[in-house]
Formats: sequence, structure tokens, C-alpha cells
Amino acid sequence: MGKQGLIQKLSLQQKLSPQQILLMKLLQIPTMALEQRIKQEIEENPALEDLAESEEEFKDPDTEDDFENEFDNEASDEFDLHDYIDDDEIPAYKLQANNYSPDDDRKEIPFASGNSFQEHLISQLGLRNLEEKQNVIALIIIGNLDDSGYLQREPNAMVDDLAFTQNLTTTPDEILKVLKIVQEFDPAGIGARNLKECLLLQLRRKQIEEPRPEINIAILVLERYFNEFIKKHYDKIMKKARISEDELKSAIAEILRLNPKPGNSISETSKTNQYISADFVITNPDGKLELSLNSKNMPELRLSRNYVEMIESYIGDKSKKSTQQKDAILFVKRKIDSAKWFIDAIRQRQNTLYVTMHAIMEYQKEYFLTGDETKLRPMILKDIAEIVNLDISTISRVANSKYVQSPFGTFLLKSFFSESMQTDSGEEVSTREIKKILQDCIVAEEKGKPLTDEQLTKILKKKGYNIARRTVAKYREQLNIPVARLRKEL
Repeated sequence: MGKQGLIQKLSLQQKLSPQQILLMKLLQIPTMALEQRIKQEIEENPALEDLAESEEEFKDPDTEDDFENEFDNEASDEFDLHDYIDDDEIPAYKLQANNYSPDDDRKEIPFASGNSFQEHLISQLGLRNLEEKQNVIALIIIGNLDDSGYLQREPNAMVDDLAFTQNLTTTPDEILKVLKIVQEFDPAGIGARNLKECLLLQLRRKQIEEPRPEINIAILVLERYFNEFIKKHYDKIMKKARISEDELKSAIAEILRLNPKPGNSISETSKTNQYISADFVITNPDGKLELSLNSKNMPELRLSRNYVEMIESYIGDKSKKSTQQKDAILFVKRKIDSAKWFIDAIRQRQNTLYVTMHAIMEYQKEYFLTGDETKLRPMILKDIAEIVNLDISTISRVANSKYVQSPFGTFLLKSFFSESMQTDSGEEVSTREIKKILQDCIVAEEKGKPLTDEQLTKILKKKGYNIARRTVAKYREQLNIPVARLRKEL
């Protein structure tokens, strides 16, 4: 006997249109990525073109009344071809960025280039008179160095690598022997297997080049008391090593001059520098905040004149249309539809960005006028969503990966969002304000006796911020500030 039951189906299902999906994707990406996204769309859609790259300006036809829409009515009655030749070609999505003239200087992003540190080491290897087998082993070692110049691969693993890739039989001892040769290369510390070895390699080379008592003590500290050193148990080191505080200070000063990542000193010129391009610019010319979108290098889009002329030609042709002509005009229609959707999505994106950032600017007006972080108001996504009458998810997409340039620096937009906390007087303050006060307390502390989390909690409570010690520890970690013991200095 068949089972009977009720199956409830939603009569109304909320589905996002392709235009809405496109808009959401465009909202998420920052200005730099948007420029590339627009160029990609221009390449993929021939009905879309960059106004600046066009050979002649497009003029709206004023004779469209002379044309007749003879597109096969039986095939499609859903659109009017005249809609595709009577369109506003002004790229209004540029908003306030339209005040830039074509003569304005457009700064391009420079790229740093140079040899990698592996290439630098290989060039030094060529100056050594090594046996062929040693040379192959050295190349394998250099190839296994990470960006910081450390060798993270075990000798046994490299023995297997040489056996499988070079058909070369060797032993871990031979690997270590060649490794010592590589460790003699510049910069000092290259080829180390850990931080301790890296620092000792640099100190021993300095000891040969310029022998000094503090270098000997620094080597002693790292060789015998490395764990105590990294934990800053200075009293234990002085007692065990039988050295004075001044001697330990001099030794630590020598260690602090060393490079913990020697590979970076060479490879930094070969890496592409990361530049931040602000999406919003806030200025304060006469005590009044002004907001503009950074779309200076953004292409100005319009529909392709060739595609519009195709439709004009089709409308003007009184002869009977073939199937191929109908297919061709349908293709043109789809491409123009896609181009118009993209232009409209860019326009909506810029408008959404502007109104959202303007609401944030007004909400945090005191901060943008003074630059005082204690003036920051508690602000969550919901606060701005209610002001601009947009969904919280939309505000989140706007705040994600966007930067705002202000008279006081360039900041990640989402850093202005923070939870609120009540003071003893009942006033609501931003958690970012508390973090700023916490940071100021740590900067002003006595370095020989840094403040513990418990002491910081008491200081904040005296200032009227009644928060728990674990919350202070959380804020300290978010500020990337180590515990008191690791902040201690002699």
C-alpha cells in the first residue's frame, strides 16, 4: 500500500537574476581588480568598447523614425530594435571622477625586477672549483632553499631526490659537507636549517672579520642558552654564563643587528612590490569633508558603434530576411544586452559604493576631521545598512577589501567597524578606542618592567573601561603585541 503524506513546496522562490549576481561580484572587488575585470569584459564582449580607445565619438542617430522594425515578428515580439540604437552613451558610472581631463597625469604602478637570491647563489657557485658531483648537490641544496634562505628539506630526502632525478648515489654526510660550502656564500646565514644556526653563521663570520668580545659572548649565549634567550630569561643567562648585565646588553645588541631572514635581503628586489590603491578619497579642504571615488584610470564604456550599425542596417533593409540574418541579429542583440547590463552594473556599483562610504564618513565625521582614534564611534554593518536602506550583505561586500584614503592615512574600510562597550558612566565607546588606549599604555610602559595583562586591566578600569583580563589579552593579541615577558628589555 502506497504511503500518503504531504509534500510542502514553496510557491515563491527567490532567485537572483544574472544582473544581480554580476552586481554582487563587482561590489566585492577593489578598484585595481575592477579595472582588470572591465578590460576582460571588453575583450570577451565585442559589443562593449572603451571610449578612450575608439577612433571616433559615437553620436546617437536622430533619424531612427525613418527605420521600420521588420525583424520577424513571428520569431520574436519581445524587444524593439530601436531600443538598441537609442541609448544613453554617457558613462555616468564615473560619478565624481569625471572631473579628470584626458591631459591629467595617470600614474602607472611600477614593478621591481632583479635576480632571485637562488640565481645570486648559483653565480657564486660558479666561482668555486668543485667536483661535478658536489656541484650537482649544491644546485639541489640551493633549489630547496625557501624565500627566507632556509633549508627546510632533510638530507635523507635530498639523497632520494638526487637518486630519482639525477641518477646520482650519495649520502647524507656528503649533502652536509656541500651544505657547509653553500653556507659560506653571501649573504651570511644562507642555507641555515633553523634560526639558531642562521644567527650563529652570521656571528662566526663577523668574529673572523672583526673579532670583538661582545661577539664571543653573543655566540656563547646562542650556543648554550638559546631557549632562555628567546624567552628573555636574562637573569638565568647572566647567572649561568657568569656575565654582567652590561656584557649581556652588548651581546644582545650584536644579535639584534643580524638578519633573521637573509634570503629576503636579495630577493626583495625580485618580488613585485604590493601597492595599496585607495577606493575612496576623503579630503578636508576648508573644514568640510569631501568624498570622491578613485576611478581615475577606469575605462569609459559604451556600446560598440559597429554593432549598433548592424542593427541600423537590419532595420533599414526592406528585403526579406534570411535565417542567417535573423541568427546574426539575435547574436548582436545578446551581446548588446550583455554590454548594457555590464555598464548598468558598473553604474550601480559606483553609486552603491559612494552612498555607503558617504554614510560611513558622516557616521565617523569626528574621526575624519581630527584623526583622533578615540573619536571613533561604535559602528556595525547594520548601522550603515539602515542609513542607506541596503541589505547588510551589500554593506559587507562594499567594506570587504576596500581602502579609504584620508588626511591621516590610508585604511582598510572594514577596520572602522567595531563593537560597542559601555563605560562606567554609561557612555558607549568603540572597542577600537579601547585598543588605542591599550596600545598607548604599552608604548609608555617601562621596558625593564613591562605591564602584565592584569596591570593593564587595572589601568583601563581606572580610566572607566570595565573589561575583563581575558578581554585585554584578546585585544593585545589582535594588536600583535606579545605578552609582558617577551616585551622585556634590559
